[in-house]
Amino acid sequence: MNNSQTLNWQSFKEQLLLNPGLDLQFEYAENKLVEASYHITEIKQAPIVSVDCGGVMNSWTEIIVQLWEPGEKQQERAMKVRKALSIIEVVENKLALNPQATVKIEFGNSQFDTRQMFPGEIKIEGENLIVDLRPDAVQCKAIGRGGSCGTNEKGEEVCAPASGVIKSIAAVKNPVVAESCAPGSGCC
Repeated sequence: MNNSQTLNWQSFKEQLLLNPGLDLQFEYAENKLVEASYHITEIKQAPIVSVDCGGVMNSWTEIIVQLWEPGEKQQERAMKVRKALSIIEVVENKLALNPQATVKIEFGNSQFDTRQMFPGEIKIEGENLIVDLRPDAVQCKAIGRGGSCGTNEKGEEVCAPASGVIKSIAAVKNPVVAESCAPGSGCC
């Protein structure tokens, strides 16, 4: 994961541990907080293994905290940080969470499509601990290494057609695919 704005699980949890008596709020858009009646429905640990367009294998782990807003308002104030910590404790008693994993918060409602966002700034405002959520972004790891999409770190093309590769059904129907993106060719 090359996003320089990520927060790892250990750092995120430390921020919570410092503020157990505050109300835990999540700001998903400018001046828009997740409804105070939200629930933390699950905490997922997702190991990610990928191969980028330059042919380089990448791996990292994400911990995804899922928030859900019930259909009807159930309370005026958001849950206390200590309640969130008790949910985390239940999870950690069953699943060893990687302290270096990247944290994401998963949320959506009727006005905001469900997505995974990064915790940005975590700030105290009055009796609230507010986690400002920032959108994830698509990235090209090859460019981040100084290459470009379809080249490796040496600048060599990785999208050249491989010889002797059996054409896919899509390639038979579309000759352009056959020439540039045959299965096993390394094409991105």
